[in-house]
Amino acid sequence: MTDQTSRTLTPPEPPTPVNKAAASEKKPKHRAWVWIAILLVFGLVFWWVYTSTNTKQTTNAPGAGGRGGAAGPVTATSATAKKGDIGVYLTAIGTVTPVYTDSIVSQVTGQVVAVHYREGQLVHKGDPLVEIDSRPYEATLKQAEGTLERDTHVLEQAQMDLERYRAALERKAIAKQQVDDQEKLVQQTQGTVKNDQGTVDYDKVQVGFCHITSPITGRVGLRLVDPGNVVTAAGGTALAVVTQLQPITVVFTISEDNLQQVLAQMHKNQSLEVQAMDRAQMKTIAKGKLATTDNLIDTSTGTVKLRAVFDNKDNALFPNQFVNTRLLVNTLHDVTLVDASAVQHNGTQAFVWVIQNGAVQQRNITTGVTDNGLTQVTGLNPGEVVADSSFEKLQNNAKVNIVQQVPGLRSPGQTGQSQPGQQGQAPGQPAPAQGQGQGASPGAQTEKKTP
Repeated sequence: MTDQTSRTLTPPEPPTPVNKAAASEKKPKHRAWVWIAILLVFGLVFWWVYTSTNTKQTTNAPGAGGRGGAAGPVTATSATAKKGDIGVYLTAIGTVTPVYTDSIVSQVTGQVVAVHYREGQLVHKGDPLVEIDSRPYEATLKQAEGTLERDTHVLEQAQMDLERYRAALERKAIAKQQVDDQEKLVQQTQGTVKNDQGTVDYDKVQVGFCHITSPITGRVGLRLVDPGNVVTAAGGTALAVVTQLQPITVVFTISEDNLQQVLAQMHKNQSLEVQAMDRAQMKTIAKGKLATTDNLIDTSTGTVKLRAVFDNKDNALFPNQFVNTRLLVNTLHDVTLVDASAVQHNGTQAFVWVIQNGAVQQRNITTGVTDNGLTQVTGLNPGEVVADSSFEKLQNNAKVNIVQQVPGLRSPGQTGQSQPGQQGQAPGQPAPAQGQGQGASPGAQTEKKTP
C-alpha cells in the first residue's frame, strides 16, 4: 500500500516549453526560398522564348545578311535623265480682288417703292436697281422751274426798258444816269435768272437720284432693302453691292529678294504668266498675266504686292477667294532633268544612284529648279538611268533588278519632295509593302533583269 500511495502522489514532470518565435522564423524563410525558385524558373522560360523569337525574325527578315542584298539583287524602279525645259516659278497665296466693287447708297431721303434686281443677278451698266419715291423732289423741281420762268420774263422786260432808255438818250430826252441804272438792273436780273437755273438743275439731279441704276456691269449681291423701307441721304446703308467679275484680278505678295528678277522681265516688256491654283495646288483654276507691282515694299514683312489680271470667262474665280498663285519668272532651256523622287540628300549634299551594267553607284549632283515632279540637276548626263525606289537597300556596286513603272502612275504636278520610306510615291497612293520596290503599284509592274 505504501508503494502504491507513493506512486500516486508523485507529481508528473512539466512538459518542455516550445519556442514559438523560432518556429515562426523558420516558416517564412522556407516560403521565401520557394517563391525565389518559382521566379527564377519563370525568368528562364521568358528568356528562352524571347531569344528564340528574335532568332526566327532575324533569319526570316528580307535582305538578311547585310545591306545591299547579299541574299540577291535589289528590286527597284528606275528613272531616266533627259534634256528639256523647265520653268522658274514663284509661289504665293493670293486673294481674288474685283477690278470694281460698288456699294450703292442713297443720295436722297425717301421711301423705297421698288427693288428691280434679283439676288445674284448679272446686271449691265444702266440697268435699274432701286426706285425711291420721287414725288416730293418733282414738286420742288416744278417750283424752281416756275421761279426761273418768272425771272426770265422780268429780265426780258428790263432789257426792253434799257433799249428804250438808250434811244431816248440819243435824242437827249433823258439823263444818262437813268440809262446807267437800267443797265445795272438788267445785270442784277441776269444773276437772278442764273441762280434760278442752278436751282432747277439741282432739283433735276435730286429727281435722278430717286431712280438708281447700276454704274458697272457685274453681279449684284444679296438684297439689302425692301419696298417700304425709308432710306436717308448718305446714311451709310448700302442699297446694293455690284462687283465686276470679268475681268478680275488676283493680288499676291512676293519676297523683296525676288522683286528684281520680276522687274527685270517687266522692263523687257515680257508678259509674265500667272496661274491661279486650288488649295491643294493640284488643279489650275485660271491663267492670267501679271499687270503691275505695288510702289512700296511692306517694311513689316519684307514683301511687295503684285496684281495679276484674269479674263475669268467661266467665272471660276470668285471675289475674295483665296488661291495659290504661280508666277512664271523665267524658263530654263536644254537643261538636264530627272524625277525629283530619285534625288536623295545626305545632309546638304544631293546624290542619285546611277545604274550601270546591272549595278548601282552613288553619284553626287547639284540640284536647281524643281517643278511638276522634275528637278534640274548638274552632274548627270541625259540618258543615264538612276534608281527611283528601294534606297534603303542600295549601296555601291549592289546588283539591282529594274522594275518598269507603268506610265501615268505618277500624279500630275507631283513635286517630288519625298518622305522617308516613301520615295517616288505619288500622293494618294498606298504605301508599298515591306520588301516591295517603292514607287510602283502592285500588279502594275513587269520585272526585267538588267544584263
